[in-house]
Amino acid sequence: MSTGLALGYSSSALAQSGADPAGSGPIVAALDWLQGTLLGNVATTVAVIAVAMIGFMMLTGRMNWRFGATVILGCFVLFGASAIVSGIQTAAQVAR
Repeated sequence: MSTGLALGYSSSALAQSGADPAGSGPIVAALDWLQGTLLGNVATTVAVIAVAMIGFMMLTGRMNWRFGATVILGCFVLFGASAIVSGIQTAAQVAR
């Protein structure tokens, strides 16, 4: 095994270890706050209202169907992000 290949394996193992690096406490706290804000009750309520308004505008012919579908797909990606990432991680671990 070459040295470069071995270094690639060790760096990917360190990146996936799950331990936070020293001094990252404020950054992790800020990202946790952002995640809570994006996935909390207020965001869910706003997304439901947005999807309802987009759906109504699409049904009445005031909005292009393609643009409306991208808004609705964006909401699915936003709220399903954790499931999407865990699926990708599981697939990557199985592929090893």
